[in-house]
Amino acid sequence: MVPMTVKVVEAVFDGRRAETEALLGAKMPAAWPGRALVERAFLARIDAVRADPDHRLWGDRVALSREPSPRVIGSVVFHGGPDAEGLVEVAYGIEEESQRQGYGFEAVGASVAWALAEPRVRAVRASTFTWHLASRRILEKLGFCVVATEDDLLGEMLKYQVDPSAFRR
Repeated sequence: MVPMTVKVVEAVFDGRRAETEALLGAKMPAAWPGRALVERAFLARIDAVRADPDHRLWGDRVALSREPSPRVIGSVVFHGGPDAEGLVEVAYGIEEESQRQGYGFEAVGASVAWALAEPRVRAVRASTFTWHLASRRILEKLGFCVVATEDDLLGEMLKYQVDPSAFRR
């Protein structure tokens, strides 16, 4: 996993594939990440990322394979650093060819462990749809519990949370 930087985000947003690959030292998948995925993952405009990268890119990582020729297999992002209550929200995505191989569990587990070790973090939150079984399985294996639900245009959204005492890898 390598840190996400403003330069990486800018290159992805602008569709500069060769530059993104050079910055990451890894090949990008053919269809990942698209601009729509990046915009959903970051929940912030690029100018907001540029204005406060330490907060906005706090803990954000690009997941790379361990193969002799590294390739991007996904990312784990937090929606900013800890809030006043010590909460952070994690989101993640694994490109289609790399799904169902344990990469999501490994990447999310490492990122959540890192976040929970930070002194300002009391708990980590995550959201996923009831129908997204792979995402739910990752969260539940890591010790996350459902703390709320809400309706969304795409279905019922489950709100999860884990604190250091419940986290397991």
